Amino acid sequence: MTAQIAERLLYQGEMLSMCTNPLNDYFSMGGDSPRFANNCTALWRGYVGDWEIIDSRLYLVGLSGSLEDGSEATLATVFPEFPRRVFAHWYSGTVRIPQGRRLEYVHMGYSSKYERDLILEIKKGVVAAAHLRHNGTAEEDAPQGYGVQAMTVFPINEKNSSDGGQP
Repeated sequence: MTAQIAERLLYQGEMLSMCTNPLNDYFSMGGDSPRFANNCTALWRGYVGDWEIIDSRLYLVGLSGSLEDGSEATLATVFPEFPRRVFAHWYSGTVRIPQGRRLEYVHMGYSSKYERDLILEIKKGVVAAAHLRHNGTAEEDAPQGYGVQAMTVFPINEKNSSDGGQP
């Protein structure tokens, strides 16, 4: 599996990369999951969620991606009654936010290692605790911040596989 594009989290006024997928828990608990298009090796889940912590509560505030039928996926696609934001009451677990320079690149999921991880412990959508885990010190020239090193995008609507999808 290729290194994956992170979810985005607005936390304490800062936009951060979140290497956790709380929406997957919603789907695995029986929530309706649309048929997301899998057109990028760095985005196997087919969407990117935008999250925010407001008053210690985790909210899903946006969703972007494509559906298999070629239409755009939004927050209203999954939660039609909550098109602006939805409280993530279904999620209990940890949220990992990598920080600092990269110590080790792993071409799989969210496995790359960074100097620090901010860990948020979430219980039924509420931040119960936060702590910083120190993982080591990277070389001075190591890449800063979470990033996907390579990605391959495949067209959603291929006209004809023999012409490489060219219009």
